[in-house]
Amino acid sequence: MSSGREIRLTDDPESEYWVAKDIETGVANQGKTRGQALDNLDEAVEGYHGAGREPTEAELAELGIDPDENTSGGELPDVLK
Repeated sequence: MSSGREIRLTDDPESEYWVAKDIETGVANQGKTRGQALDNLDEAVEGYHGAGREPTEAELAELGIDPDENTSGGELPDVLK
């Protein structure tokens, strides 16, 4: 049995946007309509939980990124420590 997700949905009359926030994760998103805000929140929460896939080498090349010259890991730059 799932306990469900608690979501807070509010409207901002000044900006005319709806804001949807997932209470457990703290992730929030917005949209011009309630439905759009909720759809955008679903996508953001998926990203928070690591949804998606690594790009292919062809996709990286299309962006001008050489995978051999760009590797993850190693030591962080001082500014990120």
